[in-house]
Amino acid sequence: MRLAFLGSPDFSVPTLRALHAAGHEIAAVYCQPPRPAGRGKHEARCPVHRLAEEELGLPVRAPARLRGNAGEHAFFAGLGLDAAVVVAYGLILPAPMLDAPRLGCFNIHASLLPRWRGAAPIHAALLAGDAETGVTIMRMDEGLDTGPILLQRAVPIGPRSRNPELHDVLAALGAEMALEALAADPPSSPQPAEGATTAPKLSKADGKLDWRQDAAFLDRKVRAFEPWPGTFFEHEGTAIRVLEAEPAPAPPPARAPAPPGTVLDGLPTVACGTGALRLLRLQRPGRAPMSAEEFLRGYALPPGTVLG
Repeated sequence: MRLAFLGSPDFSVPTLRALHAAGHEIAAVYCQPPRPAGRGKHEARCPVHRLAEEELGLPVRAPARLRGNAGEHAFFAGLGLDAAVVVAYGLILPAPMLDAPRLGCFNIHASLLPRWRGAAPIHAALLAGDAETGVTIMRMDEGLDTGPILLQRAVPIGPRSRNPELHDVLAALGAEMALEALAADPPSSPQPAEGATTAPKLSKADGKLDWRQDAAFLDRKVRAFEPWPGTFFEHEGTAIRVLEAEPAPAPPPARAPAPPGTVLDGLPTVACGTGALRLLRLQRPGRAPMSAEEFLRGYALPPGTVLG
């Protein structure tokens, strides 16, 4: 088929690679424009941009916006596409682009729709403690991940699953399912009205740990928010990243339970709203990640310290 591919982050890469390897004609690759990154704030291309240009030799377009961009709409319509495949692109496709391909636009979404529509479905499923997630392929409409479903496959979430591993499993599965959807043209079915939830875009501020919450929830948050936006607490004006943690065994009953955020021992274990969280790997700004034991040799958090 003659296709356009629209995607930006690492999650999109396996699908673009699979479509190209399968012999589909990729008429254009759309991705987010280069943005300043790193300490030097040099303009950096996203993973899909690099793959398309450096390895696959495909033409890339990176408009800053699509809404109201009549010139881009006309260019897209002029490509004479059979279909467009969209994977975590980052911009909403307006109606003129949705309607341009002969067979429509297909989206690979990392959840079992209608659960976790939106920008951060993997994070949301882990944070909620879901027993499973998966990949949905849908035919796109003008809503937010509301289009009819073509294919759907479930993936279990283990008790200690982390975002990076689940991300890679779902990205590979999405690539396989995209090829299947294009080859088989499966019938579509509308999404059920019940069970719809939303996974909004995250910011770095969302990663702050609120010690008033349950320790099991904070443990899931650490695993869900790795590597972005990451989780952190504050101590004496320093934001310290928590890279790995686990719920601590229940301490013996105390006459006066420690307030949430209190360091309970030298491991360190931190009191939460319910239970306690043991911090296993930490990182100070500008420093390398360290085990908690290594970290505490150079940064004191004695019992009784209250973390923000």
